[in-house]
Amino acid sequence: MYNIVLEAQTAAINAAHAGMTGHELDEIARSIISDAGYDSCFGHSLGHGVGLEIHERPNASPNNMLPLNEGAVVTVEPGIYIAGRFGVRIEDFVILTENGCINLTKSAKNIISL
Repeated sequence: MYNIVLEAQTAAINAAHAGMTGHELDEIARSIISDAGYDSCFGHSLGHGVGLEIHERPNASPNNMLPLNEGAVVTVEPGIYIAGRFGVRIEDFVILTENGCINLTKSAKNIISL
C-alpha cells in the first residue's frame, strides 16, 4: 500500500506545474490509487495551498477546475485509509513553476520498520 501511495505522489509531483487545474493534478494521483483498487479509500483531496493559513486555496481537488498559479505553494499528499485499521499518507510541499515544481520537502521516503 505504501508503494502505491508513493507512486501516486511521485507521478503527481513529476507532472505538477503552474497552469494545470487542481482537478488535473488530483486526478493524476487518484487514478493510480483507483487503478490499484483503493478508489474508495482515498477520501480527501490531493492537496491544498499553504500561506497564512495551513489549509487555503488553491486546492488540488476533484472539484477545482481553476488553473493553479505560478509561485503557489501546494501540498501533494495522496493517501489510502482502510477504515478501522490503518492508513498511509505521504505529504510534500511544492512551489509550482511554469515548467514543473520545486519540492520543498527533503525527508527520505523509504519505509522504516521499528
